Amino acid sequence: MTGTGTPLRVALVGYGLAGSVFHAPLISTTDDLVLDTVVTSNPERQAQTRAEFPDVRFAASPDELWDRADELDLVVIASPNKTHVPIATAALKAGIAVVVDKPLAGTAAEARDLAALADERGLLLSVFQNRRWDNDFLTLGRLIAGGELGDVQRFESRFERWRPETKGGWRESGAPEEIGGLLYDLGSHVVDQALVLFGPVASVYAESDIRRPGAAADDDTFIALTHTNGVRSHLYVSATTAQLGPRFRVLGSKAGYVKYGLDPQEADLRDGKRPNSQEMAGNWGVEPESLWGRIGAGESPATGGGHPVESTPGDYPAFYAAVARALREGTAPPVTAHEAAAALDVLEAARRSAREGVTVTIGASS
Repeated sequence: MTGTGTPLRVALVGYGLAGSVFHAPLISTTDDLVLDTVVTSNPERQAQTRAEFPDVRFAASPDELWDRADELDLVVIASPNKTHVPIATAALKAGIAVVVDKPLAGTAAEARDLAALADERGLLLSVFQNRRWDNDFLTLGRLIAGGELGDVQRFESRFERWRPETKGGWRESGAPEEIGGLLYDLGSHVVDQALVLFGPVASVYAESDIRRPGAAADDDTFIALTHTNGVRSHLYVSATTAQLGPRFRVLGSKAGYVKYGLDPQEADLRDGKRPNSQEMAGNWGVEPESLWGRIGAGESPATGGGHPVESTPGDYPAFYAAVARALREGTAPPVTAHEAAAALDVLEAARRSAREGVTVTIGASS
């Protein structure tokens, strides 16, 4: 627990897509947090950072942070996946609280080791699962809690894109140590959402393919989960989808909910819009009625079946607000390392299922 007073000082490791589009803007617009240091040795990224955050300090490597650990309250790790565990371990050993972009680690065992280290040191360790604060996910949670769907029987979730050409880089690398591919990238989101909504998983079946010429990591993956409560989740992540399906199709005993399109927050952040700006006052995370999902029974929403359901505004700022509160007051972090480990159990089972062509029981030896 950190005392009140000056804002909590944050060091951000990495200023690529995750660092520049998500973490830096959200940290800097959160009351009680200040972006103190950005770790990057890239001159172009330093210039990009300085343009928006003129007072920020720079470090060429994470090792420079540990020598002045007493000047920092939080380290946010938004560097490539293979660096997450070693940097988080070093930060915790230096006595600094940590937020890690998903996936927390390459294996559930590594995630649990990090959780144990954080618990031993009495430090916060959280994972940036921002899609828990997407508008469609918040809306679906509201509908389920209100009983409007009845008993949910099937949950279909798609994170699909049409990117027929590869971009290269570590995210598309086939090297195991890079932890690339869509299963661990977008799959981290759809699996986490399924676990939050419907609880633990009993068994996993997956199909994973490399579709694009020149690709070395999975770019088209399907995951079928059977939850212990009987709900079945069908999850799709793909970069090769020429016709995008609904983001959610959720079927219950009373009604179904279908929602197309993505939450607007990522696009707004990419466009330089900020949650605390005058331009976005009262409009952050809000989407037009034309994009609302529909709820109904017996008819297709594509032909006007059911009726529109107003989308709950998306709220990415809630993540760092909860992190700041946890550091000040000792409350639970918004996403725990143990939750991340449970999702990694599922991802590891999915990888094994796809490789061996079997259904994997969670908890069974692999």
